Amino acid sequence: MSKITSLPEAIRQHVYTGDLVYASGFTHLIPFAAGHEIIRQGLKDLTLARATPDLIYDQMVAAGCARKLIFSYIGNPGVGSLHRIRAALESGQLEWEEYSHFGMISRLQAGASGLPFMPMNPSGAADLAERNPCYQQVTDPYSGRAVVVVPPLTPDIAIIHAQRADALGNAQIWGILGEQQLAAFASQRVILTVEEIVDETIIRADPNRTIIPGMVVDAVCHVPFCAHPSYTQGYYDRDNEFYLAWDKLSKTPQGAQEYLDAWVFGLPDRAAYWEKLGSETHRRLEAGEHFSQPVNYGAY
Repeated sequence: MSKITSLPEAIRQHVYTGDLVYASGFTHLIPFAAGHEIIRQGLKDLTLARATPDLIYDQMVAAGCARKLIFSYIGNPGVGSLHRIRAALESGQLEWEEYSHFGMISRLQAGASGLPFMPMNPSGAADLAERNPCYQQVTDPYSGRAVVVVPPLTPDIAIIHAQRADALGNAQIWGILGEQQLAAFASQRVILTVEEIVDETIIRADPNRTIIPGMVVDAVCHVPFCAHPSYTQGYYDRDNEFYLAWDKLSKTPQGAQEYLDAWVFGLPDRAAYWEKLGSETHRRLEAGEHFSQPVNYGAY
């Protein structure tokens, strides 16, 4: 049965006040359109989990969506601080848990595997382990040495952007891979946004590229340009100018609110957002063409 629905309807059906939300993607395929729709629908009291929160969570915090942040590294990539998150943390308005990148991914691995914890070798993040009570130690039954462990992360909802999927939610991703697969299997519900919805024969023709199986997906949403200002390999480039602009406009609550009013609350959907960006930006972000070598799967 087809799982295709609109993004507004998917958010209404699958994201609830108080949820633990995981928006996936590591610099690449960040589902900004879904974050904007959550803001537009006025969802509050969310726990936002993510490795590298990026601008998407800075905007959601600025909009008052978040109660708590679970993260590894906070920053505007290549630019500096995420000003609205930093202000909320320093003022005590936002609860938080911090992990190393490996700690965060290990939590997702435990959640995806149905395990009570995930062991880790000690790392350079010893100060985090000392200050975060979620880091614990157990004794290795084989060597007797102490092993650091972290608890599973099991989000209520994961939002994942991919290049393409079929109507059942079998999704293919290429380029930089993040934690998309782990987030999907660790979460109770999954919303998938895609640049293209294609026939299942296209998915079946290249099975190794299928990162997310449809069996874990609840909704498939056709949302071209969903990831802007991040990028989608083969579709559009990263908008570095926007990351620099956000650093300046988000330094004050007023600046962030003016952006939200103009680019989120003032627009009905992602198509209107992309149109408002204008043809000059569209040309600047064109991906061009650079094809990989075809693979012959042959007979078996």
